[in-house]
Amino acid sequence: MSLTIGLTGGIASGKSTVSKMFQAIGIQVIDADIEARLAVEKGERAYNDIVNYFGEEILQQDGSINREKLGSIVFHDELKRKALNSFVHPAVRERMLAKVEEAKDNGSQAIVLDIPLLIEGKLQYMADKILLVYVDEETQLKRLMDRNQFSKEDALARINSQMPLKEKIEFADAVIDNNATIENTEQQLKEILTQWGLKEI
Repeated sequence: MSLTIGLTGGIASGKSTVSKMFQAIGIQVIDADIEARLAVEKGERAYNDIVNYFGEEILQQDGSINREKLGSIVFHDELKRKALNSFVHPAVRERMLAKVEEAKDNGSQAIVLDIPLLIEGKLQYMADKILLVYVDEETQLKRLMDRNQFSKEDALARINSQMPLKEKIEFADAVIDNNATIENTEQQLKEILTQWGLKEI
């Protein structure tokens, strides 16, 4: 019996740090961002759908999708953004679920699905347990400004484009408070995994 854990958070909440902790203890992490990149590679169904819809002007010279150009189109047009999501999201879910099945067949005790918009996308059904990485608003703002060299306005715009972390708490089976040290976060993760019956890991 293997446990599928949905890992989520917000921008600059420390989700990637927790993802690395899972990998360090030998738990496979299936990353939605990586799968999204693979899903739109040349020859994939989502790639063909995107090119048919947006036209060849969104392609680089080598035929791959120019992500910046496509991003700037959909950022300003909700209809086009929805169309893009309708091509990419099903393909990503399909890829992730196939990898979960493969990991289960290989006898994995636990598998982590790293999905930034897990709750917004109503993807809770993909996991047995939801783990939220939480920081307070001041910490999130400071970390994002430090990490990306954003102005306060730019950082706030990105944070405000996401569902507030405090609203995500009610959807989570467990919450890691990532306001303190890395050691503290690691300790919380170990305790949660023990509660979930993953002591030996």
